[in-house]
Amino acid sequence: MVYPLALPARLSVGRLAQQTGVHPQLLLRFIELGLLDAERDSSGRLWLAPNAAVTVARVQRLHLGLSLNYSAIGLVLDLLDRIDELERRDRSWT
Repeated sequence: MVYPLALPARLSVGRLAQQTGVHPQLLLRFIELGLLDAERDSSGRLWLAPNAAVTVARVQRLHLGLSLNYSAIGLVLDLLDRIDELERRDRSWT
């Protein structure tokens, strides 16, 4: 049974573009730069995780808020993820 309110197991580039208001070509560029993870199915179609919209929002905030180019954003996202991991480890020690 399919529940209409449940998140899909994966999103197409077109669906993510609709959800985020970001042009599909820009989303493809994000995939090329490694800002978004995508998988290809047997027919070659790209699929993204349901939480990809959160990543797109982070990328857009960094780009618009700090005027970072998309290549630099990849580095910033990696650093922010590492900081989050270190903070989680620190909290688990206390």
